[in-house]
Amino acid sequence: MPRSSLIEHLDDFHKRGMETAFVHRRGYRTVRWSYSQIAETVRQFARELEERGIALGDRVLIWGENCAEWVIAFWGCALCGAVAVPVDFIAAPDFAQRVSKEVETKLLVCSREVDWAGLALPVLFLDSLRESVSRHSAAPFPAPELQRDDTLEIVFTSGTTFDPRGVVISHGNVLANLEPLEHEIKKYLKAERLLHPLRFLNLVPLSHVFGQFMGMFVPPLLGGTVIFHDSLNPSEIMRTIKDQRVSVLVAVPRLLQSLKEKVERDFEIAGRLDDFRRRLQASENLRFLRRWWRFRKVHRQFGWKFMAFISGGAALDPEIEVFWRRMGFAVIQGYGMTETTSLVSVNHPFRLSQGSIGKLIPGVEMKLSADGEILVRGENIASRFWQGNESKPAEGKAGIYDGWFHTGDLGELDQEGSLYFKGRKKDVIVTPEGMKVYPADLEAALRRQPEVRDCVVVGAARGGNAEPCAVLILRYGSVDPESTVQRANNLLAGFQRIHRWLVWPDDDFPRTSTQKPRAQLIRQFVQAQLGEQSEASRQTLHNHGTLASLIGRITGKKTARLPDGANLAVDLNLSSIDRVELLSALEDRYQVEIDESEFGAASTVGDLEKMLQQPAASEPKYHFPRWTQRWPVTWIRLVVYYCLSWPATLLLGYPRVVGKGNLNGVRGPLLIVSNHVTYVDIGFILAALPPRFRHRVAVAMLGERLRAMRHPPSTAGIFSRWLDRIDYFLVVALFNVFPLPQQTGFRRAFAFAGESADRGYSVVVFPEGRRTMTGKMSPFRAGIGLLAKRLDLPVLPIRIDGLFELKRAGKRMARPGAVTVTFGAPIQIDRAAEPESIARDLESRVKSLAASEE
Repeated sequence: MPRSSLIEHLDDFHKRGMETAFVHRRGYRTVRWSYSQIAETVRQFARELEERGIALGDRVLIWGENCAEWVIAFWGCALCGAVAVPVDFIAAPDFAQRVSKEVETKLLVCSREVDWAGLALPVLFLDSLRESVSRHSAAPFPAPELQRDDTLEIVFTSGTTFDPRGVVISHGNVLANLEPLEHEIKKYLKAERLLHPLRFLNLVPLSHVFGQFMGMFVPPLLGGTVIFHDSLNPSEIMRTIKDQRVSVLVAVPRLLQSLKEKVERDFEIAGRLDDFRRRLQASENLRFLRRWWRFRKVHRQFGWKFMAFISGGAALDPEIEVFWRRMGFAVIQGYGMTETTSLVSVNHPFRLSQGSIGKLIPGVEMKLSADGEILVRGENIASRFWQGNESKPAEGKAGIYDGWFHTGDLGELDQEGSLYFKGRKKDVIVTPEGMKVYPADLEAALRRQPEVRDCVVVGAARGGNAEPCAVLILRYGSVDPESTVQRANNLLAGFQRIHRWLVWPDDDFPRTSTQKPRAQLIRQFVQAQLGEQSEASRQTLHNHGTLASLIGRITGKKTARLPDGANLAVDLNLSSIDRVELLSALEDRYQVEIDESEFGAASTVGDLEKMLQQPAASEPKYHFPRWTQRWPVTWIRLVVYYCLSWPATLLLGYPRVVGKGNLNGVRGPLLIVSNHVTYVDIGFILAALPPRFRHRVAVAMLGERLRAMRHPPSTAGIFSRWLDRIDYFLVVALFNVFPLPQQTGFRRAFAFAGESADRGYSVVVFPEGRRTMTGKMSPFRAGIGLLAKRLDLPVLPIRIDGLFELKRAGKRMARPGAVTVTFGAPIQIDRAAEPESIARDLESRVKSLAASEE
């Protein structure tokens, strides 16, 4: 029986109980939510809305990154009849303000990172949403009687340079697309048990309906787990897919392209790219198992459970689809837009048609107009839109005429009813000869050229008609676009050939949150370069610097386009922490992997631009041993500690422990920061800690030293090399040590610290970065501030006294109490504090634990 509203799906959440529903990373920690926790917190959030006087039809703005709390806010609005108004995480503040004013929102639910100050609204923060609503009952909520035509959400689709217009999506719109999928999924639930739980890595914003379908609506039908990720770096994505045992990646086409380039780059570094491409070409007609076996090394990189890509949000380049399918991965495409509630057609995962965007969803009608435009109708089509502070019928406006929604897209149907996307109707270029040129065909030919990193083809005016003009982003060192375009022309028909081209002045195109190039800005650039706009317009485009905007966001200073010679430290005042943030932001923005050593050596904006044009890929330099935190190593470590390490520490000098009462009632994990005196510091810290902490501790050690032990120089003798390797194994296994480099690679070290904390381990760090040479503390490195902020753990300051005097006297043993270990009170880090100020505060606290500084 058809459901009357979407909230009836919430009943299934309790049936799933403690099965994991959502996983996302916050800082360096991983947060997991079960289905029952989601359902209970949704009810609490609905009661919070009720207490605030938000009732049926009132609007709530949701503005933040993908996370479980975003899902809770959305479902909580639906449960009490409120209307969710999602806004892209990367949306400009003025756009969010205009949207809020249009729909008269009564509450803002957002991330702390967004610029929400201009919105005169009460605020709930996503990262503390659970705590904010915890006082409410989690008992069943008396939801209003909702029907299929009641409004669920309003999604604004226009960019920041246009007046916002919202698409009003009802419960029935979503159910019309969800019900056919649910019916088909039920046929395969028995087979799904063999792979349960299916894990979906969703990289599409929840502010988009496609992201909602694959992040909130479809996975629960399978009891699946949805993983949200905060990085678009291809290496990070592949590592997450493998570590989290992901089955399906949900992404936009550009991410599939970035992953393809990552795989090819790895083969190129190994000197095997040509061989790989020959094998890929030869696998076209092989059966699935033979293709899988031929490329098993690639499958190993993704993990054995990874099976498929689901691509949406834009058209997928056929070459990218073929690339992944030839290696034995399924590539599932669909077609739809916000006005069609994400779906019109979709490929069946077990009956894929290459190059097709699938067959129609049951209940949807479609026809092609005389010029090939795709026209659709059905319950999934939004019948109203929001503009000018009110909801208006879409008939006669917003693309609906005579009951049919005019998509503006061109398509073709084959004899089996599969739909093929041919491009946007408004983007079709009509040449002076009257021939129609589809930009997607030209872009595909250009992307096959190795010099082209990305491209967009637009129409340039010519004699009342138009001709194609290619806008290129070339790889570093590619200085001859003419020969590149000519080779692409050899793949095209005569009437399609490109006679005009321009090189984009920045390192990437301006993009939407789904990574689509902003076509309007690119057209303005073409018009300006071809003399069709004023000098003022050219200057506006010239100042559109992506790198400048990233630096401005990190430093909090609005920055125009930056000169190549601008010095990062002197002119832009980038601190070491700012550099870490910028490195991560650049990798995510451009979806590349940047070598940390080269990045650290960069001193000017020009140096950064060169790296972005030709990012240096390198193998990980440090090994992070997860096996030390698994059985049976954990048990062996415990036995060895109490049989050998603990007695040896007590024999060297039984420590006097001060402030142990500060740990009464405190539970782990903790971030433990201590001064650094000798290499046996950790032995005294472990001996002083209560057993509940002592048994689960991960220790950060100088990364460069650990790496030298694991990979001793070839110039050393064979006996010396083996001795170093044995030392490495023993110190890592018996003390649960992991590398914390001083130069490069510390981002992965911080992430591993977060993983350790997720497993219940307290993390010990010596923030000075070196042992004292004088007995006095060295300044704490700023990185400890970033780690403390993003680990979100109570921080325990510890000070060791008396050990340096023994070291200076050359004594190996001391009387009991000669060494003092002092515990400070655990502190909670302010999330809004700057990393540098956190580091200085922790340094001050550790210093204060001694009566005087010697």
